[in-house]
Amino acid sequence: MRTPRRALAAGTAALAAVVLAGCAAADDGPAPAGPGPARTSAAPPAGSTTPEGTLLVADFGSDTVTFVDPAKGPVASVRVGEAPYGLAVGDDGRAWVATAEGVAVVDTKARERLDLIAYRTRTGPVTTGEYRGGGMGIALAPDGRHVYVGVNVPDGRGALEVIDTDAREVTDTVPVGRRPFDVDVSADGREVYATDHDSFDVTVVRADSLQPRRVEVAPYGTEGGLGSWLKPHYTAVRPSDGKLLLPFEGERLVVLDPRTGRYDVEKMTANTHQHGVTVTGDGTLFAVGTGPIDPDADEGPSLTVRTKDGSERVFPLDGPHEDVAVAKDGRTAYVTGGFTRDGYWNGISVVDTEDGSVRRLPAGERPLGTAVL
Repeated sequence: MRTPRRALAAGTAALAAVVLAGCAAADDGPAPAGPGPARTSAAPPAGSTTPEGTLLVADFGSDTVTFVDPAKGPVASVRVGEAPYGLAVGDDGRAWVATAEGVAVVDTKARERLDLIAYRTRTGPVTTGEYRGGGMGIALAPDGRHVYVGVNVPDGRGALEVIDTDAREVTDTVPVGRRPFDVDVSADGREVYATDHDSFDVTVVRADSLQPRRVEVAPYGTEGGLGSWLKPHYTAVRPSDGKLLLPFEGERLVVLDPRTGRYDVEKMTANTHQHGVTVTGDGTLFAVGTGPIDPDADEGPSLTVRTKDGSERVFPLDGPHEDVAVAKDGRTAYVTGGFTRDGYWNGISVVDTEDGSVRRLPAGERPLGTAVL
């Protein structure tokens, strides 16, 4: 019989052994998919530019972002700063990359770093790994005038830093919850959402006044505190009504109304620990399953594709994964193998959601955040 999730959240020593065993099983990923890219910047040939449809990935295990041909693999990399996590790309081709050192600004057409914007928030020494300080989730305002980055402060509450994209400087800092895994912006740009993993909440911030409001998101409760696995990770903003979609454990989808702070819970079917999400214009949700908490009861890594009517298809994947981006055709999903915990692999799973085929593509060092250029 399946172990109740509430029991898995408890912080007893015996339970911790079960949880760590589940983590170890998920972390035993396959060997890297192939050699990583060169660690030096490589500009495109004279008279050309980075082709549309190229993937950009943040190399969490290095200090680079990598440009990936979706058919062939890595073509170039650019140094951006230690342990890059999330990234956001504007219509002008500039990418904003959250690193442990600051937010890097990258010209994706010329493949060069333009700037590195230091954080105002003190995060301690620059380090690497899952709990490192510095930028995590990052999002660009719809009008392109501001970037919002969630900054992790080890052993403390995080911050949302606001960057003026013209001046390329931090203009404001807003307190949020612990470890802001993800940052999203409403379609009209009026609200910013920081998904705070270790405090079981989403911080809703008005873009005009920068007033924060905490909304607890804990469909399994908060038992276990910092030791619990049953926390929010990543969020997608549903295009049709602006509600926030947060998957939990391949079992429950929280549908949160950020205006009221109330949420409904819908059933999911993958039965696996879930991280990265994205949603397409037609309301289709893509959710990454990293692997089991309890290998005796849970399923392995997967990609869930959930249509707006709630029907789901689950595509099994080989080894842990973290984040996902979708091609413009809506058919091809790119799932990064970086994984925030140990056990990552250096590649991307390319999923054809129509015929169900999955192929593996090399893609830098511990690829995490990703976007389709």
